[in-house]
Amino acid sequence: MTIEEILAGESQNVEFKVERPKDYRKYMKTVIAFANGKGGRLIFGVEDQTRRVVGIPEETVFQEMDAIANAISDSCEPTIIPDIYLQTVEGKTIIVAEISPGRQRPYYIKADGVTDGVYIRISGTSRKADRTVARELYYESEGRSYDNVIRTDLEISEEDIQKLCTQMKEVALSNSKNESQRQAVKDVTKNVLLNWGVLAEAGDGSIHPTNAYIFLTGQDAFLSKIQCGMFKGTTRAVFVDKRDYGGPLWEQIEEAFRFALRNIHLGAKIEGIYRKDIYELPPDSIRELIINAVMNCSFLQPSHIQVTIYDDRLEITSPGGLMPGVTVNRMKEGYSQIRNRALAHAFSYMNLIEGWGTGIPRLLREMKEYGLPEPEFVDMEIALRINLYRSSKSAGLMPDQCQNNAGSVPDYFEKCRIEKNFQSKQQEAIYNFIEKNGQIVTAEVEELLGVKQRRARKILKEMVEGGLLRKIGAAKNTHYMLTERK
Repeated sequence: MTIEEILAGESQNVEFKVERPKDYRKYMKTVIAFANGKGGRLIFGVEDQTRRVVGIPEETVFQEMDAIANAISDSCEPTIIPDIYLQTVEGKTIIVAEISPGRQRPYYIKADGVTDGVYIRISGTSRKADRTVARELYYESEGRSYDNVIRTDLEISEEDIQKLCTQMKEVALSNSKNESQRQAVKDVTKNVLLNWGVLAEAGDGSIHPTNAYIFLTGQDAFLSKIQCGMFKGTTRAVFVDKRDYGGPLWEQIEEAFRFALRNIHLGAKIEGIYRKDIYELPPDSIRELIINAVMNCSFLQPSHIQVTIYDDRLEITSPGGLMPGVTVNRMKEGYSQIRNRALAHAFSYMNLIEGWGTGIPRLLREMKEYGLPEPEFVDMEIALRINLYRSSKSAGLMPDQCQNNAGSVPDYFEKCRIEKNFQSKQQEAIYNFIEKNGQIVTAEVEELLGVKQRRARKILKEMVEGGLLRKIGAAKNTHYMLTERK
């Protein structure tokens, strides 16, 4: 430890103790948390609040080292072997107990058992892990994938299998970018699903679904769900819009993607005689981040994938955190490990992903091309959050079909800035919907805003009277368009 590292204070992988506590649990939970995570260093002889180096008395330092080593050896299960050494800082001796990431997780305090003795590191503190996190650690250490686990409690028919095979092929064809890719799409069969781990064979030879099948088809509404929300400002204080999407995973992904596009700014620029829509954030990267969140989601945890939009950023959070051996820096270089391997095979077939590990480097490149800040990766230990920061030049900008032929995306939105007399966020949401889809009907307003028919009609009437929209048709044929579009 250097004095600079000490002055930086405690962190995700550093903790200070002024002396060895008499109650071994007070520091053993940190040892366990380091072993269950990315490793760390426990420093004895430094005050945690003041960061003052007090040192360990020279006459007892070796006894203290032995006591720490014995406590770790006797108290932890499976066995943890620390690297304990002395270091001199500001003329005083401190003890450093370095704990490496374990390969036999979950580690736990022996006296408390695996139910109550598992700890993990969250935001620089050691906290008790619940049963779901402990199970996740177990699957990771075994090199197993939870979505591959067979569900012998559930039956599946040939018709069910064929239905999924047909749906997946339809999705693969719809996601094909050219005729050559369409021609490469082959039929999915039961054997293919078995090979991927979407289905599994029990000991008696019967075929059963795995968790991957359940998640793919959206049969577990509690676990396989994507939550989307839009907030006013930069915190979660005021909801503007929220949606929960269930059903088949590929539908959840598309719904979440469309939600994101509806709630970020859209403009257009003319290239020759053609108009090209431009979003303030790269759409392909948004879609791929949502897909990656699903592939790496810990479905063992009770929380859900969240796609959240604020005035200054788009935030995607996936339960489960980084896989062992994966760091933020390695992610940026294209290194990846897949938590849900069966789902990854299925997504690859359906042309939802192009290549494993390519998404983050492409995201970094596209954000740079857009003239936007580099994405922020927040390793929350039990979750991973990625923030795409929006340009300050587009703050308050309403999506509008204006024209521009040069400059970066933020400059483009700056040039396209206009003011619309919106009376509410609901009016703005309707306007944005029409910008993307050309028109809207009352039933779509009800679904978009989550309001009843009477309220939807009132809002539309106010927008017509305010000059934002024009009403076309009558009775069942009534629809609304922007006043600009003649």
